[in-house]
Formats: sequence, structure tokens, C-alpha cells
Amino acid sequence: METVVFYQFVTEVPQAAAIWSTLFLLTLGLLTVLAARPERDLPADDPLPTAPTAREVAAAEAVDRQRYAEEVAVAAAGAATTARRRRAAWLTAQERMEQAWIGYDEADTAARRFSGAGALPTPQTPRTPIEYAARERYLHRAAMAAYWRGDLTMTQLGDVFGHRHGWDPRRHPVEQEVLISRVIRDARLADYQVAAGRERAAWRDAELAAESARTLAEEAYAAAARLRPNTVPVRRKVAGVWRPAVVARWRPARAS
Repeated sequence: METVVFYQFVTEVPQAAAIWSTLFLLTLGLLTVLAARPERDLPADDPLPTAPTAREVAAAEAVDRQRYAEEVAVAAAGAATTARRRRAAWLTAQERMEQAWIGYDEADTAARRFSGAGALPTPQTPRTPIEYAARERYLHRAAMAAYWRGDLTMTQLGDVFGHRHGWDPRRHPVEQEVLISRVIRDARLADYQVAAGRERAAWRDAELAAESARTLAEEAYAAAARLRPNTVPVRRKVAGVWRPAVVARWRPARAS
């Protein structure tokens, strides 16, 4: 009995091992084929990606043109605002320059009048301590009056009271008036030169801003025109000649 069981074990176990080995090899080969060709796992009814149609391309281009036209319109509006602000600043600078010129012209006229008086001989007065004290008081009063009028600065007034930069209280009052008028004239001339420089700079800024506004306005109009469909102009007969009817004409507004 034991011999029969042993015989069956010896003969059947190799057969079973061979069968399982064959099944394992078949399964491994099938998995290898599936892994090498993954497109078999995809559903057969999935559509392949297609190229955009002409209508879709045209729609995308229309969206881009619309966006560009809006951006250019915003930029043109900002440039126009900047141009108006720069022009207002230039007008203000021009007005200040004119006022500075008027102040210089008045100071120059006064200086010429005092220069004519200074050409006359200086009156002879006794040079006593009382006379020198009176001359100093006159210089101080004249300088204070010019300071309160705005003709002298605080620094210049300090020079007068400190007897610096040619301010000599021993001079005759006529000579003091001539010196004061010349100092005022030179200060007014310096003010006018500064105002003129600022006016020129403001004018250049206004011109650049106006040119930029004009360029952006033209580009904004061109971008808006590209958004409109192309239409055939209506023709009409005038005096025996066919001419296109002008519906509307765009004209860029000049910067005010």
C-alpha cells in the first residue's frame, strides 16, 4: 500500500508542477503584451484631438483685438489727462515768468532813475558823528522798508545791518538808495531767469505729453476701427458723378 501511494506521488507531482509552470508562463506573457501596448486599454470611442476651425481662430483673434483696443483706449485716456495737466502747469509757469519780468522791469526802471540821481555831485554835509549816525539810521530804515516790500531777503537784510558786502553806513543817503535799487534789480533779474528756465522746462514737458496723447489717440482709433466689420460705402450720384456717401468722419480732438 505504501508503495502505491509513493508511486502516485512520484508520478503526479511533476505533472502538476509542469501544468502550473505552463500557466504561469502564459500569464506572464499576456501581462507583458498588455504592458507593451497600453492603447488597448483605452476606450475605442474616445475622439482624437482635432485642429481648431477657421471660425474658432477668427473668434480668438477677435477677442485679442477687443482686449488690445480696450487697453489702448485706457492708455490714450490717461495720456490725454497727463497732457492737460502738463499744459496747465506750463500756463502757470508762463504766468509766473511774466510776473517776474514785470517785477524786473519795474526794478530796472527804478535803478535807472536812481542811477541818474547818483550821477549828480554828492551834497556836501559836515562829517560828524551825528551825521554818520543819521546816515546809518537812514540806511536801516530804507533796508527795512525794502524788506517788508519783499525786495530784500532776510540774508540781504542781515548783510545791511552787519555792514557786509559793500553796505557802508557812512555813505550818503543818495548813494545808499542807488545801491539798494541795484541790489533789488539784480535780485529781480535772477528771479526772472529762474522763472524763464522753469517755463521752458514746462513747455517741453507739455509738448512731449501732447505728442504722446496724439499718438495714442490715433492708435486707439485704429484699434477701434479694426473691430468694426468692413462695410461697402453707399454710392450716390451728385451732379452726374457717382461719389461715395460719407456717413461720419472721426477727427481727433486737440489737447485743450
